[in-house]
Amino acid sequence: MPPRRLVIRFVLMLLLSGLYSLSTVAATKKPNVLLIMADDVGFECYSSYGSEFYKTPNIDSLATGGARFTQAYSQPICTPTRVKIMTGKYNFRNYMHFGELDLTQPTFAKEAKKEGYRTVIAGKWQLSPENLNGPHQAGFDEYYLWHFQGLDPKQAPEEFKNKGSRFKSPKLYDNGKLVEGTEGKYGPDMVSDYLCDFFKRNKEQPFVAYYPMILVHNPFDPTPDSPDWEKMDKKRGSLEHFRDMVHYMDKVVGKLVASLEENGLRENTLVIVTGDNGTNQGITSPFPGRGGIKGGKGKTTDAGNRVAFVANWPGVIPAEQEIDTPIDFADLLPTIVDTVGGSIPDYADGQSLLPIMKGDSSRARGWVFQSYNRGSDGPYVSFVRDAEWKLYADGRLFHVPADWLEEHPVEGKVGQMHRKRLGIILSGILDSAPDEKFVTTVRARKAGQGGGKKKK
Repeated sequence: MPPRRLVIRFVLMLLLSGLYSLSTVAATKKPNVLLIMADDVGFECYSSYGSEFYKTPNIDSLATGGARFTQAYSQPICTPTRVKIMTGKYNFRNYMHFGELDLTQPTFAKEAKKEGYRTVIAGKWQLSPENLNGPHQAGFDEYYLWHFQGLDPKQAPEEFKNKGSRFKSPKLYDNGKLVEGTEGKYGPDMVSDYLCDFFKRNKEQPFVAYYPMILVHNPFDPTPDSPDWEKMDKKRGSLEHFRDMVHYMDKVVGKLVASLEENGLRENTLVIVTGDNGTNQGITSPFPGRGGIKGGKGKTTDAGNRVAFVANWPGVIPAEQEIDTPIDFADLLPTIVDTVGGSIPDYADGQSLLPIMKGDSSRARGWVFQSYNRGSDGPYVSFVRDAEWKLYADGRLFHVPADWLEEHPVEGKVGQMHRKRLGIILSGILDSAPDEKFVTTVRARKAGQGGGKKKK
């Protein structure tokens, strides 16, 4: 019989070997991605961004435990944002028109599937009118979505003449089938329940989950946590209901994070929370130092396209980071592709944010470009901006920290260095525009020859 000391040593070696094997498996397991994008809520509506009027403790917790980007820029309105975030391209390259995505375009979902990932989208769609196969064509294995209304409701089949409610008693589609029995139920609860179930069903395989939220877009209705959920109190105004909706948005984020934890997925999941554009123009939110910020949805000012952007990945993204470099939604596809282990495609206009999230600020681009047109026929509004200065294609230059509403263009020699520096970047991007009409439009405006469409 071997000495007792040798037996103990042998047992310890086996235990250590087993622990090493388990840690190696955990380290090599492919990470998951959960991308959450709220609807119509600017940076001023988060307590982690300075609000004292709104309370967003779950999102604040993610920010404290990870990275909070102070200068994240969406498109000014929903469809342009949704096209850009999914395809990684500037709008002038592939934007069709409001309410529709070119389903032949590459998307982060299609890229993730190349790496063996399961993909899901749940929430607000708005990108394939009357086409219930659209989300699958865009690369998603599963979907649970609202909004397949026809572009011309008068000519659409009866099923698609209206988009239906998104909140109480919602009109949702589950992988092509209209969901029944929604009477009295709350859309955001049903959608988030679907995602929680997806996490449970797919915890043994890597996934990319995209949650374009239904909240907090108008109508500003009570939530299940509102005192007037059963019957709306008209004495409570839009701001009061909007505040309830912001708080419920945060609650749903907390619910999804808790579900990841319950299924043993939290440590291996990159969670990103952002918004698709600024707050509705009918909402003015109290904000320290500015009195109030009037929502700027649809505008290219900070109130229209500056949004919250929080990234959290335990053990990978260092905690308590405040990152001031400008980023935009063309960066999301490269970031997701980088995270899932793919090669960032040449067509992507953005850059991966993963190195920056991990603390390597030397990889930051330092500027963002935006081309925006709600209707697609022109004119496009285009600009390049860095952390302080913003140059439009028509020649207007603004020092944004001193002029948030962009009411006082910087003229003459003041800001000349910034105009030249940003102008080089702007010209380089415009020269790559595939549509001559777009190039002609922005250059005509810059030359002071008027806006709108090119004259025949």
